[in-house]
Amino acid sequence: MDKRIPRELLFGNPEKASPKISPDGRRWAYLAPDEGVLNVWVGPEGGTARPLTQDRGRGVRNFLWAEDQRSILYVQDKDGDENWHLYQTDLESGQTRDLTPFPGVQAQIVATEPRLPDQILVALNDRDPRAHDVYRVNLTDGARVLEARNPGDVIGWLSDKDLRVRAAKAMRPDGGSIIRLREGEAWRDFLSCGPDDQLGAHGFSPDGKNIYIESSVGRDTAALLEAPLDGGPTKILAEDPESDLAGVLIHPRDYRVEAALFETDRQRWQVLDPALAADFAAFSTLDGDVSIVSRDDADAVWYLLVNRPDRSPSFWRWDRQTRTARFLFATRPKLDGWDLAPMEPVAFAARDGLKIRAYLTRPAGQTIKKPPLVVLVHGGPWVRDHWGFHPEAQWLASLGFSCLQVNYRGSAGFGKNFLHAGDREWGAKMQDDLTDAVNWAVAAGAADPARVAIYGGSYGGYAALAGAAFTPGVYRCAVDVVGPSNLITLIRSIPPYWEPMKRIFDLRVGAVDTEEDFLKSRSPFFHAERIDIPLLIAQGANDPRVKQAESEQIVAALRAKDRPVEYLLFADEGHGFAKPENRLKFYSAAEAFLARHLSA
Repeated sequence: MDKRIPRELLFGNPEKASPKISPDGRRWAYLAPDEGVLNVWVGPEGGTARPLTQDRGRGVRNFLWAEDQRSILYVQDKDGDENWHLYQTDLESGQTRDLTPFPGVQAQIVATEPRLPDQILVALNDRDPRAHDVYRVNLTDGARVLEARNPGDVIGWLSDKDLRVRAAKAMRPDGGSIIRLREGEAWRDFLSCGPDDQLGAHGFSPDGKNIYIESSVGRDTAALLEAPLDGGPTKILAEDPESDLAGVLIHPRDYRVEAALFETDRQRWQVLDPALAADFAAFSTLDGDVSIVSRDDADAVWYLLVNRPDRSPSFWRWDRQTRTARFLFATRPKLDGWDLAPMEPVAFAARDGLKIRAYLTRPAGQTIKKPPLVVLVHGGPWVRDHWGFHPEAQWLASLGFSCLQVNYRGSAGFGKNFLHAGDREWGAKMQDDLTDAVNWAVAAGAADPARVAIYGGSYGGYAALAGAAFTPGVYRCAVDVVGPSNLITLIRSIPPYWEPMKRIFDLRVGAVDTEEDFLKSRSPFFHAERIDIPLLIAQGANDPRVKQAESEQIVAALRAKDRPVEYLLFADEGHGFAKPENRLKFYSAAEAFLARHLSA
C-alpha cells in the first residue's frame, strides 16, 4: 500500500477552520472554501452555515465578529504585499466595504469593545510608511478620527476597557524597549529595559489601576507581572524557570487575568483564576494540547482547539456549566484514514554544551533502519517550533523520511540567554546547532548520514542556503523558500514599518552600515562557489520582507557557475504561499526534488 499522504489533504484548503462564536452566543462563524477560496461562513450557533464573504483571491485567513454583531471584519492584502486593508461584510446584505481604502497602506486592528459596538481602533501607516498611527473608525459610516499619533518609535498600542489608547510599546535607540502610559494627552515612560531583555504589555486590570506586563528584567525567562500604574511594587502572577511566557488568557469583557501559558516541549497552562481550575483539569480528557479560541459574552460557551501531531486539528464546543465537550469539526477530516506519524520531543547537547530542544517525526510503521532525514528549519528566527500537527512533518514522514525540527539557539521562548546565544551567529553557531542535530539523529539511528536534506522558509531558507555553503558534506540537497541569500541587501530592503526595529538587526545579525565585511562572511550569496549540492529555491514575487532579488541573485550566481539549481517564482504570492494551487505546485516540485536526491 502506498503510504504517501495525498498532498491535497495536507496542503489544500482545510474543510473548515477557525470557528468563532458571536458575542451573544446565538451564531457562529468559521472559515471554509467557497468556490475553492477560503471565506467566512455564518449560521446559527452549531448549526448549518452559509458563505458570507466573497473573496476570490488569496482567501480570508483572519476575521472577527464586529461588536454590534451586524457584520464580520477581516483583513486582506493584494497578492502577498502585506498592505492589509480592513474589510467589513454586512451579515444581512452580504455587502463588503473597504474601511481603509488607502493604496500602499497597512491596517492593523488594535482593539474592539462591546460597550462601544460601533467603533474599532485601527493602526494605519498612511501619514508615514514607517509609523502606524491609531484611528477610531466608525463601523456605521466608515468615518475615522485620529486617536494617537506615532512619534516614530512606537511598534504597538494598547487600549483600555473604554477603548482609549492608554499604553504603547516603543523601541529605544539602543534596541531596548519602553512601555509608555498616556495620561490625558500626555505620555510618560513607565517601564524600560535594554536590548537583552523582553518587555511587553497585555492589558489593564479591571479597575484600570494596574497593567499586566511580561518582563525578563532581573531574570532569564519572561514572567507575567502586574504593575501598579502609580509606580508601586510589581507582583509576579506566573513564571516558569525554563520557558518564557507564551500566552495570556484574559477575560474578554471584564479583563481579569485567568491563566498563563508556558511551553518547553509541550504547552502548560498555569491557572490563576480558581473559577477556571475545574475546566482546565477536565481538558485532559481531550487528548492533546488545548487552547481556548473563542468565547461568548456570558462566558457560558468556549470553542476549544485540540492539537496533537498524529491527528487533524479539531475544534470542540465546551459547555462551562456541565464541563462537557461536544465535537464541532476537524480541519482535515480525510486525514483520519491515513496513518499519521507521532512527534517526539528530543534534546541534545550542542558542541559547546548548550541544551538544544527539537522534535523528531519518524515515518509511521517504518521498517527502514536508518531512513533519509530532512532537517526542517523554522523561520523567524526569533520564534520557535511547537509540538502538534505539522503538515510538512507528516508529508515528509509519509514519503519515508525522518523529519527533525530544531529549536536552535536564537529561537524564542526558552529565556533570554538562549535567545541571545544566537546574536551575530547567523551561519555560524546557529548553523552548528543544525549540524549537531544531524549528528545526534545519526547516532540515535534516526537518519542515514549519506541521505540528509536541509529545508526551510524565511530564516529557514537562509539556513538551507547556509548549510549548502558553509557545511559541506553534511547535506545532499537543500530547499530554500523565501530565504535571504545576502544579509546586506536583506537589511537594507526591510519594510519601512520595521525601521524602529532596525537596531535589533544590528545587534542580532550585524550592523549593515559598519560591518559589511562581516555580513558578507555570513551571506551564502558571497560564497556561492562553495555550493556543490542541488538546490530548489522558491520565491513570492511580492514578498515585502525577503525581496525577490534575494532569491534571484543567488540563482544567477549558481547558474553562472553551472551549479544545479531549480527556481520557482510565484507571481501572486508574498512571504509564503497562500493560494492552494501554488502550495500544491510547490510541494509537488519539492517532493520530486527530495525523492530524486535522497534516494538510495
